[in-house]
Amino acid sequence: NEDIMSAAGIMRQYQVVGRKAATEENPNPEAYRMVIFAPNQVAAKSKFWYFMRQFRKMKKSTGEILDIVELVEKNSRLVKNYGIWLRYDSRSGTHNMYREYRDLKLTGAVSQLYN
Repeated sequence: NEDIMSAAGIMRQYQVVGRKAATEENPNPEAYRMVIFAPNQVAAKSKFWYFMRQFRKMKKSTGEILDIVELVEKNSRLVKNYGIWLRYDSRSGTHNMYREYRDLKLTGAVSQLYN
């Protein structure tokens, strides 16, 4: 399924772990883990910091990435149905949507969503 390309490329699933940088008053800050779909590690880190700015008062300049790992599916020989809930903004407002895709991997279904 590597021949499917979108503007963003083939989506991959990453687990990104980051935290606020350690300081003298807080030597061991709380770590945050996020599972992110992105075409590469650089985009995954960028999305991580985007969401951390929204949900916690944390920016790239005041934080650090502890770990980034690509998650791969164990059994990708069976065709499965994936249901994806998404939310998008249009000119008339915000809408919730449910789409189903059929693929070997979850990353393939998400890549279909972006195409």
